[in-house]
Amino acid sequence: MNIQNLMAQAQKMQKEITKKKEEIDNSIFTGTSEWVNVEMNGKKEIERVKITFEGTIEQDDKEMLEDMIKIAVNDAVGKIDKEVESKMGAYGSSFNGLF
Repeated sequence: MNIQNLMAQAQKMQKEITKKKEEIDNSIFTGTSEWVNVEMNGKKEIERVKITFEGTIEQDDKEMLEDMIKIAVNDAVGKIDKEVESKMGAYGSSFNGLF
């Protein structure tokens, strides 16, 4: 294989990686818990937090609400990580985990 073919393949792979990364970055992932929904983009930036609890939140429930937010955020991050692994995993192993 000559160097030109190798460079062409590398450029093609780079375009594919960039396209898949943009798809992930522009996607919205929803994390949920019993009281909270969190929407994050693929860059792991929170887009929206919605409290789904319908009752009155008492002072005692504050800690529970904080836990529910944490659970929802971690759920969304887990979904993003799973999507990245699904779409980018093949490339990552080719470059020893650089992606």
